[in-house]
Parts: sequence; structure tokens; C-alpha cells
Amino acid sequence: GQDFKLHQPQVNVSVKAGETLTLNCTVSGPPVPGPVKWLKGWGSENKTVYEDAGTHLPRVMRAVTGSNADFSIHIKNVQPEDVGTYYCVKFQKSSRGENEVFQHGNGTAVSVHVQPSLPLVSGPKWRVGPGQPVTFSCTAGGFFPSSIGVKWFKDEAPISSQMPQVTEWRKQSYNMSSNVTMELGEGDVLSQLVCEVQHSGSPTPLRGTYQLNRVLRVSPKVDVSAGQTSPVEMNKTVNFTCHVKGFYPENVSISWLENGMKIKVEKESQPLVSHQGLFELRSWVEVQATEEKNGSVFTCVVVHDAQAPVNQSATLWIASP
Repeated sequence: GQDFKLHQPQVNVSVKAGETLTLNCTVSGPPVPGPVKWLKGWGSENKTVYEDAGTHLPRVMRAVTGSNADFSIHIKNVQPEDVGTYYCVKFQKSSRGENEVFQHGNGTAVSVHVQPSLPLVSGPKWRVGPGQPVTFSCTAGGFFPSSIGVKWFKDEAPISSQMPQVTEWRKQSYNMSSNVTMELGEGDVLSQLVCEVQHSGSPTPLRGTYQLNRVLRVSPKVDVSAGQTSPVEMNKTVNFTCHVKGFYPENVSISWLENGMKIKVEKESQPLVSHQGLFELRSWVEVQATEEKNGSVFTCVVVHDAQAPVNQSATLWIASP
């Protein structure tokens, strides 16, 4: 048996969960009585993974059936619990008829990688205005091993964030949560937040996105003006215009008061969208410049996104005849 050689070439093997793992082992030289087995672990903790004559894991099979030289094996549908070091071991029969270790390989360390779920980005349940701090969270789960990297971006610009929190969800399966707090600006209606996750189980980074217009509220600026300079000639028609601009989201209601009493609105434009994604619209009310209307106050009342009303007024002054 001096010329007998056992060759276990792989030092480290990395596989994705669900794949088939191949562990290589060949022998050469004169035959030595006794079996070749595959063990997971060494010493008292070892477990027999494969032996020709005995029982073995149902997912394990010989790569070359019946060969006396190639004892490589396939392990199908690899899972995180298959992580460990595997040894190809040649036993020989002792004088008492028992199997003793004759030669063994140096071991192949197997690592198994499970890809995380796609990152999910969530924000607050209510809208916030520009300049207010907002916290967003990114979660991904079901991955192995526990090492994971997270980067945040607003559009393409990186945002600094704390280290992700990693917790064991069940045995050899991990979940991750990462938070970022930032202030939104009026120009963020068209921006998106990106959470990018790097993990050994995924060949490319995984990305979750969140449109900032889901949480941003930009209140309108309101301006009321008369169509002509004051004072106005008697019996002329005056157009009072309420310009409501720079708001988001779109839901806005406009009403007019004359000296505190509600009046019918004549015309309202369709909302326009600026290049920043903000809305604007105009509302008009036509007024006949009669003597009794001299000094009347016309007020535009704007209610945006169920917030407190915003008022702007203009006074009608009539020139003395």
C-alpha cells in the first residue's frame, strides 16, 4: 500500500442554494482492501455523507458509478445546512476485521450562498413638507451567509447611512434592515430613492426604489391680481385672477369670496406641470365695476391636500365718475 495515493484537489467550493455540488476525489496505486467514504467534519463530530455499501443522504450520488478509481460525488439541491468541510477517506481492514483510516484528503470547505429577496424601500405613512427630516427604511431577507452591504442613493448621488441591522430569521437564514434620514426639497418631486444591496449570493447588486413624490407635499404660493390697474372705470368688467403655483400633489380646491361671502367661480384653467414636476393653475372671476362694489374685497381661498386654507385678497377700487 506504499504507492497508494488519495487525491482530493478542491480546497474551497462555493455554490448557490439549489445548485448541485460536486466534490472530487480519486485514488491511484495498488488496491487496498476497505471502503472509501465521504465524511462531513472530522473527529467526534463527523457525519458519513456517502459510502457505497451503507446508507447515505438521498441527495448524494457517485459521479462515476462503480469506479474503483474515481470516488467523486454529487450533492443535489444544496442548502445552507450543507455548509462545512468534507473529507474523502480511504479505510483499510484491520487484523480484527474493523475499518481503520488509511488515508484521507485535506478537506474541501463548502460555502453555500442564498440570494436576498429584492430590497423593499418604505417611507412614512403621511406626507411631509420640504425641509422636514424623513426616515426611510430598506429591508431584504432570507439570505445566507449573514455578511451584506447596503448603499443608498438619491437618484445617482450617494447618501450616507448607518450600518445595516442583520438578524437571524431562522437557522442559517438572515434578514436585513437599513435606515436613512434626510430632508426633502421642493425639487424632489421627480427624484427617487434607491437602496442597493450587495451579497455573495447575487452576481449583481439588487436594487429597491422609492419615488419621493409618494411622501412629499409642496404647498402652493397664491397670488391674486386684477386684470387692470386700480382705480377702475365705472361699469368696466374686471377679471380677478388667482394664480396658484408650485404645489404637489395635484389635489387642490379653489373658491372665491366677495366681502366674505362665497361667489360662483367663472373659470378655472387645467393644471399645468412644471419641469420640476410641480403643478400650477389659475382661477378667474369676472366682476362688473358698479358703484356699490367700490371697496369690495375679493378673496381666493385655496385648500391644498386637505391642509389649512391659504388666502389672498385684492380690493376693487372704482374711479369717481
